[in-house]
Amino acid sequence: MTTLTDRLPPSPDDPDALVEAFTDWAFEERGLSLYPAQEEALLELVTGANVILSTPTGSGKSLVAVGAHAAALARGRRTFYTAPIKALVSEKFFQLIDVFGAEKVGMLTGDAAVNEKAPIICCTAEILANIALRSGRDADVGSVVMDEFHFYADPDRGWAWQVPLIELPQAQFLLMSATLGDVTFFRDDLTRRTGRPTAVITSVERPVPLHYRYVLTPLHETIGELLETHERPSTSCTSRRPRPSSGRRRS
Repeated sequence: MTTLTDRLPPSPDDPDALVEAFTDWAFEERGLSLYPAQEEALLELVTGANVILSTPTGSGKSLVAVGAHAAALARGRRTFYTAPIKALVSEKFFQLIDVFGAEKVGMLTGDAAVNEKAPIICCTAEILANIALRSGRDADVGSVVMDEFHFYADPDRGWAWQVPLIELPQAQFLLMSATLGDVTFFRDDLTRRTGRPTAVITSVERPVPLHYRYVLTPLHETIGELLETHERPSTSCTSRRPRPSSGRRRS
């Protein structure tokens, strides 16, 4: 399988060539055609803008992130992917190796460092925040993809999403979440700090629909039925913090 690295155009300053290379790779190697929101976000990224991408789960934000990494790689800029948990960072690390090749991707967490000099780095949010605090605008960070950006509001860990926005004005940012509200503040502040325009791309349409059912059949029978009808089970969770315990347990 041809990697996306192999398809990057020789002239990185041609946005049209970058978009064409990416869309061709997505279709020919992954069988994917871009949704309108994905295409709009990609166009903004290759022309140098920051992007705040607020679209539903299942709408392909991860593919846009791949486009951001590709644009930065083509231009010789180092890019960081951040997520709130190490499991997601590790998962993204292996996915990006499949896309760009093992020599192009590294990983940094609190207890592991793999190919840490690579041009694409997957890390927990706190790792990037510490780099930003230590080196600021001198840090070798050309582009940042922040997944699960709604963690910005977390009372305990939100600082790790806030610090890079303040201390890395040289970077281009892609902020992604399915649960963002009014982002006018972030749009205006990012534009002011980085000197780049900031595009806000939102959508309420979920391209991959979810169907909800309450069933009483045994789990193995339910899964078997879903597989027979070419569906698959899914679980969902929220990022809402648990309420403090009252000391009483419910039976």
